[in-house]
Amino acid sequence: MGVKKMIGAIFQNRKQAGERLAKKLMSYADRDDVWVLALPRGGVPVGFEVARALHVPLDVFTVRKLGTPGQEELAMGAIAPGGVREINRDVVEALMISHETIEKVAQRELAELKRRERAYRGDRPRPEIRDKIVMVIDDGLATGASMRAAVHALRQMSPTKIIIAVPVGAKETCRELSRHADEIICLNKPEPFYGVGAWYEDFSQTSDEEVRELLDQANEMIKPTENKL
Repeated sequence: MGVKKMIGAIFQNRKQAGERLAKKLMSYADRDDVWVLALPRGGVPVGFEVARALHVPLDVFTVRKLGTPGQEELAMGAIAPGGVREINRDVVEALMISHETIEKVAQRELAELKRRERAYRGDRPRPEIRDKIVMVIDDGLATGASMRAAVHALRQMSPTKIIIAVPVGAKETCRELSRHADEIICLNKPEPFYGVGAWYEDFSQTSDEEVRELLDQANEMIKPTENKL
């Protein structure tokens, strides 16, 4: 019997997860100083529902996990725009991962990060978030490496507040990330955690095309230029 059948999913899919998450964020609705930034790809369907419910603009913030060779789902770190790099020292030391291996993976993921930036945004510039409230959204938190990298990169852009918002996350990861963000909202912190996908009935991969379509829909609902300085 699979883990999902033993424990039971919390969410049907990312859309439902986003709808539930939005209910916890309604105090930020209809404000002209709020941005939703979703981590692609899985965070975008979640972030889209939040942005739609709150009537605020949506964009992506592209972060790339540095997967451990041979165990790519296990993050040894993450990279984000602005040259931000997060390294999970516990994983690196436990598996005796060399500096050369980290650099090789980081260079490969940097190329993919740049590709996704072009694919998702095209010629559209990144949002201006100085003096804005930023909600950073993903479909869940396991090690938190990608989210830490995102938050550290966003700090360089001088927002007034950074809110991490996720439907589900590992309890210890949520606790640790609360030291990096101004506010963290994690709807569910099940123990044992198993992994983000364990708590979704449908955790199929989000495609690049779906990300582009959701961003286009969001741009039609609220023009981002209305919320830029």
